[in-house]
Amino acid sequence: MKVLSVASEAVPLIKTGGLADVVGALPAALAGHGVEMTTLLPGYPSVLKALGRLRSVHAWDALLGVPARLLTGKIDGHPLLVLDAPALYARDGAPYGDAAGQDWADNWQRFSALGRAAADIAGGAVDVRGKAMRFDLVHAHDWQAAMAPAYLRFAPFGGEARRVPSIVTIHNMAFQGWFGAETFPRLGLPREAWSIDGIEYHGGIGMLKAGLACADAVTTVSPTYAREIRSAAFGMGLEGLIVARGRAVSGILNGIDTAMWNPAGDAALAARYDARKLERRSVNKRALEAEFGLDRDDGPLFIVVTRLTWQKGMDVLLEVLDHLVGLGGRLALLGSGDAAIEQALHAAAARHPGRIGVRIGYDEALSHRMQGGGDAILVPSRFEPCGLTQLYGLAYGCVPVVARTGGLADTVIDANPAALAAGVATGVQFDGVHYDAVSAALTRTVDLYGRAEQWRAVQKNAMKCDFSWTASGQAYADLYRALLA
Repeated sequence: MKVLSVASEAVPLIKTGGLADVVGALPAALAGHGVEMTTLLPGYPSVLKALGRLRSVHAWDALLGVPARLLTGKIDGHPLLVLDAPALYARDGAPYGDAAGQDWADNWQRFSALGRAAADIAGGAVDVRGKAMRFDLVHAHDWQAAMAPAYLRFAPFGGEARRVPSIVTIHNMAFQGWFGAETFPRLGLPREAWSIDGIEYHGGIGMLKAGLACADAVTTVSPTYAREIRSAAFGMGLEGLIVARGRAVSGILNGIDTAMWNPAGDAALAARYDARKLERRSVNKRALEAEFGLDRDDGPLFIVVTRLTWQKGMDVLLEVLDHLVGLGGRLALLGSGDAAIEQALHAAAARHPGRIGVRIGYDEALSHRMQGGGDAILVPSRFEPCGLTQLYGLAYGCVPVVARTGGLADTVIDANPAALAAGVATGVQFDGVHYDAVSAALTRTVDLYGRAEQWRAVQKNAMKCDFSWTASGQAYADLYRALLA
C-alpha cells in the first residue's frame, strides 16, 4: 500500500513542535505493516539546504499562481517529495511567520498550494520516467495540509475523479487556518466548494474545517482528545462537525522514537542509564543543575519543556512558582512563546536565584539532558491532544506531573494509594488547571519524592511503559486498509 503523507514539517528536516516528530516517525512506524509512506513537505530554505541536490520530477507553470517544481529525495531512508515554490517558501523566518512572530499574510496560498500539489500527485498528474506516480491514500496533517482532501473531492486532477481516500489528523484543534472570503477565487476550486459542506466557515475559508468535512476519516492523536473535541470546551467551534462525522472520527495515540529517546544510548547525557541503573541519573542531575545555575541539593528538580502559552498553563505555572520553591523544589525551564510570560519567568528566576533557571528558545539536545537529569516533568496543559514531553519523561524516569486531559490522561497512571499499592503508578495527575490543583499536585509530588522506595518504583514503572510506534503504527495501517476496503 502506498500512502502520501502531507505535512508542513517533519523531523529531522524542519520542526516547530510535536507535529514534526509524529510526521517524521510515521514512515518507519508503518513500514513493518506493509505500508510505503512518502512524505510531502514544503521547500523551505532549511529543508533544501539540508537535503542538498535533489532531482526534479515535475513542474507546474502556475500552482495557485506561482511556478513550482516537485523534487524527490529521502527522509531517514524513506521516500520524500519536496514542493519547491520559491515565491511561497524561499524567505527568512519560521515556517509560518516572520522573525517578529507575525504570520505570513499569504499562508492561505502557501498551504493551499501544498494541498493542491498533493491532490495532483495522488491523482496521477506526475509522471516519473513515463509512469504516473500513484498513491492509494492521502494522509494530511493539521490545517496546513487539510486542503488536500478538499482538492481531492472538488477539483481532482484532470477533471475526472480518481477515487483516492483521504485522512486528516488533528494534532491541535486550536490552530484552524481561517482566511477571508476574498481568497476563494484564487484557490482554483469550483463554486460548489463554497458551502457549509465544503470549505466555507463563518464567511471565510476554514482550511482545517475543509479537511474535516471532506476527508474520509478524521483522527486525533489520543482517544481522550477524540472524545473531548465533541464538546464546546475543546472543539474550538468545530465540535458540531466532529459530532456530525460520528464514527469517522477516532483517536490513535502518538508514539515516540524509542531509538532517539532512549536513556541507555543517548549521547546527549552526561551518564547513560536504564531502569536497573537509575542511580546514574544523579550524574545528569548534577550536570543539569550546573547548566541552569541551580543550587546543588537533594531536593526534587522539576523541569518544564514547552511553548509558553495559555494552552500550556504557563500563567498558572507562574502563580505556583513560589509554592514550588517553598516546598524545597527547583525548576529548570526551556521554552518560548508569549513575551509577557517570558518576562515574568525571568523575573521569577531573579526572585529565586539558584532555585529557578530559565532558557528561552528551543534546544533539542538540552531537552534530552533535562529529561535525563530532572526528577519530574510538569505539564499543566489546559488541553493536550496527545503530548510528547510526558512520554519522553516516562521513558527517562522523569516522573510526569500532568493535568488529566487529552493524551496526558491516556498515558500517565496517577500515583494514588490504590495504584501505588498495585505497583502500577507512573506519575501524578490533577484535575483542573488552577492554583489549588497545581499546587496540590506539586505537594503530592514532593511528598512522594521523599519516600525514596516508592519514588523509585514509580520511575521503574514509567520506564517499563511501551509508547513505541508499534501499536499506533498497526492502528493506522488497519484504518488505511478499512478505508481502501
